[in-house]
Amino acid sequence: MANSPKSCLITGCSEGGAGAALAEAFAKKGYHVFATARSPSKVPRSLHETSNVTVLALDVASSESIASAAEEVRKKAAGKLDVLINNAGMGLNAPGLDTSMSDARKLFDINFFGVLEMIQVFGPLLIEAKGFIVNNSSVGGHLPLPFLSVYQATKAAVIQASEVWRLELAPLGVRVLTLLTGGIATHFVDNQPTPALPQNSYYLGVKDVIGAQPDNIRFAVSPEAFANDVLRHVERGTTGKLWIGGGAGLLRPLLWFSPQSLIVWPPY
Repeated sequence: MANSPKSCLITGCSEGGAGAALAEAFAKKGYHVFATARSPSKVPRSLHETSNVTVLALDVASSESIASAAEEVRKKAAGKLDVLINNAGMGLNAPGLDTSMSDARKLFDINFFGVLEMIQVFGPLLIEAKGFIVNNSSVGGHLPLPFLSVYQATKAAVIQASEVWRLELAPLGVRVLTLLTGGIATHFVDNQPTPALPQNSYYLGVKDVIGAQPDNIRFAVSPEAFANDVLRHVERGTTGKLWIGGGAGLLRPLLWFSPQSLIVWPPY
């Protein structure tokens, strides 16, 4: 009797993004892929039409949605999950002084608490499979850039917690890889919200700068190249922190060995 294919669940698989590319890469490798998105209609048609891909609705900010997806995976994958890729996330361009608390809490709900709850709910399936977790964070978790304080705080939280989860889950046979992702040529930056500044904001004079694209977009890699690189590291069994994507390899030594004034502008 042939062995069942390995299973992989990926969050945030809307068309044109890193998640969709990851789903394509893992499906081509023979995994049964659970490609998820808050709105399944936004998942590429090619994934809907791929025999070893199951498209599911999954909102990482909803406990009910996460539980429902986990039950579907449990039934379809015989109570196991080999790979979980926490890829879903959102950004926010705004000065800290002008960020509404509701926006800040929403960002943490999606970017951090969503990851935590995914690991909690899918944990038994991953432990049963002696599986693998990939948490997609950002180089922004180590790089202080003006007007991205809350977003970068969520990514810093994911990096730190992911490394702790790696230690906690290792005795249970589950490996954890933390991605410190640089530039990927997707619509993520274009789609992230930039709330209008209040009329009494101290930053009205630089409002055009707030929504500007970060420099690492110039070094962006294609979603396909990123996805194939992630697949290669999962297959190899890489754990710990992995600097990946456009500009990440250059940024890592700069952060370690260069004065902050050479990396971040303005150099306060």
